[in-house]
Amino acid sequence: MRILLLGEYSNVHWTLAEGLRALGQDVTVVSDGDRWKGYKRDIDLRRRSLGKLDTLGYLWSIERLLPRLRGYDVVQIINPVFLDLRAERIFRYYKRLRRQNGKLFLGAFGIDKLWVQEGGKPGTFRYSDFFIDGTERHTSETEEMRSSWLYGEKARLNDLVAQDCDGIIAGLYEYYVCYRKQFAHKLHFIPFPVNHSAITPKTPHPEYPGIRFFVGVQRARSAYKGTDILLEALALLKARHRDEMEIVVAENVPFDEYSRMMDSSDVLVDQLYSYTPAMNALLAMAKGLVVVGGGEEEQYQLLGERELRPIVNVRPGSPADIADAIERQLFSDARALPRLSDESRRYTRRWHDHIQVARQYLNVWA
Repeated sequence: MRILLLGEYSNVHWTLAEGLRALGQDVTVVSDGDRWKGYKRDIDLRRRSLGKLDTLGYLWSIERLLPRLRGYDVVQIINPVFLDLRAERIFRYYKRLRRQNGKLFLGAFGIDKLWVQEGGKPGTFRYSDFFIDGTERHTSETEEMRSSWLYGEKARLNDLVAQDCDGIIAGLYEYYVCYRKQFAHKLHFIPFPVNHSAITPKTPHPEYPGIRFFVGVQRARSAYKGTDILLEALALLKARHRDEMEIVVAENVPFDEYSRMMDSSDVLVDQLYSYTPAMNALLAMAKGLVVVGGGEEEQYQLLGERELRPIVNVRPGSPADIADAIERQLFSDARALPRLSDESRRYTRRWHDHIQVARQYLNVWA
């Protein structure tokens, strides 16, 4: 089968491609590497800037590439906005890809109209990027997402693609729930892939005997992801356990460097408003780090997981409440950290092995 994976979020498509190739499939990944993160791809499609000359160069690159993107049995796009262009420009490229290839699938892997629409409704979730216990969250990023995805060309593009495509594949519980109401007839849930053979396990750090907490910060999205609150919680925890813990912060670093920095840590502190571990958390878990972040029962139930509960689940609240939750689960019992580390590895191998995930994709695409 010839497969085209177009666009990238957090290494999902490249890791999926590795699994598909191990099963003998012919796969091409076209992306910009998820911008500064620099993930691998077969064909680089980066837009260097928003300037006029770079925009013309980017459009020319797409026009030159499109004749090569034909004759694939399956095309999967990472998002309705799968090119670094305004939505109104993407319609024609979507229609051309649809016309010159076989089946086309939409990935529900990130921010889109359905996520903003359903995540912004009280009652869909107990909390989300947009609501906490019925109270709206207002950050510059949530406001921008509401205005850009719920109205205008992005919304229209999302509607067209979701209605027209052959299927929609959700990678997290949250995205599955958001698409389930309108598109249950073409919706599939497949967990994100992890290539364990490409992952270095976490290493001991005898020079520091305490618990090393690792936090990845995207400067522009700190408030949106709740990283600001999590850092406050860690600071409170550090005041209580000054000689027992260390905080390592990585800010806007490329993926390879980020992964290396993670290797000598024990705990990854991840997104505050999530129900589910996404690619960043899964990478950490596969290395043997314990994740503090989204681990709600709903996501375990969707997988069918009855035994393992490796994630230290924290919910939105005050920094003091979050610090208390981490303290109870990681500092009260010396056996907790090694047990959860072992469970984390077992969990990712059980549900996220990239070859197992690739087989699920092939079954859906067939």
